[in-house]
Amino acid sequence: MEEQFGVMVCGHGSRDEGAVEEFQAVARGLKERLPQYETDWGFLEFATPVIRTGLDALRNKGIRKVLAVPGMLFAAGHAKNDIPSVLNAYQARNPELSISYARELGIDLKLIRAAGDRVEEALKRAGDGVSRQETLLVVVGRGASDPDANSNVSKVTRMLWEGLGFGWAETAYSGVTFPLVEPGLEHAARLGYKRIVVFPYFLFTGILVQRIYHYTDIVAAKFPEIEFIKASYLNDHPLVLDVFAERVEEIRSGVNNMNCQLCKYREKFLGFESEVGLRQESHHHHVEGIGTGNAAEESVHTHEHSHVHDHSHDHEHDDGHEHHPYPHADHPLGPKSMDSTSPLNPEDLLSEDK
Repeated sequence: MEEQFGVMVCGHGSRDEGAVEEFQAVARGLKERLPQYETDWGFLEFATPVIRTGLDALRNKGIRKVLAVPGMLFAAGHAKNDIPSVLNAYQARNPELSISYARELGIDLKLIRAAGDRVEEALKRAGDGVSRQETLLVVVGRGASDPDANSNVSKVTRMLWEGLGFGWAETAYSGVTFPLVEPGLEHAARLGYKRIVVFPYFLFTGILVQRIYHYTDIVAAKFPEIEFIKASYLNDHPLVLDVFAERVEEIRSGVNNMNCQLCKYREKFLGFESEVGLRQESHHHHVEGIGTGNAAEESVHTHEHSHVHDHSHDHEHDDGHEHHPYPHADHPLGPKSMDSTSPLNPEDLLSEDK
């Protein structure tokens, strides 16, 4: 009898209950697409169940071969270090288990089509009053201290720009790198276009997506002559689920190629040469499974006042625990996360329906 495989979907986690629910909906959708496998899921930080809980559930069902897939668009610190560290530690404690790790969703034409659908939906809601040639697209990525991941967002921007025929396009980031959303949008607003579409290239909602929309409102108020349109993020688009399923099957077929040639931990990336060979470890133990909403806010607040660190504790951005000093930390257009001390307090951010 062939040994049964199990699928473990590894999410980042969020303080936003809506983001957690959306991730779980995608995980359930993946389970429906892959009925031949037992499927479970867990989070790296904040939300429950945590990753090891999902692995326990699979192991208790007799699964001994796990196909683990990161629920992330691009491979930066979380996908390259934090999740593998958790999986490796679990396997070391359970040697009877074999865990194989999938690559991130990455640049995929299905995801580009899904992104195009989200942008087209926003344009349809806005109406036909402005031509594509008079419209500028701003794609907002999560942002990381990994230039490979950041450059992938720029590639998504270019593919959407050409594919949809916009007059111009720009890329901005929610944190860690530059430009951040507000300066990026202010720059875009000065280019002379009548309409600006802001598209968060995110899988799920969360505090950062809500802040992206909030800063869009701030910039729109400064430029009332320009129409600003907010496109939705990817969420559970059917093509997103298709790509998740493909990443799982790639493990079994032996085609599971991460972009190691442009990995700053393995090759001397311009400006990041000192990070080659850094130790693989997770930095999220203190926020693992602490929950969502106010409980998570209080726990993070306590942690911030009981530890001395030289980095931001806004865990909603990729690689927020800068494992190594970011070489452009003093860049005037970033790279710290979007200001959380805006008129929107955490409760407002959690309750907004954007």
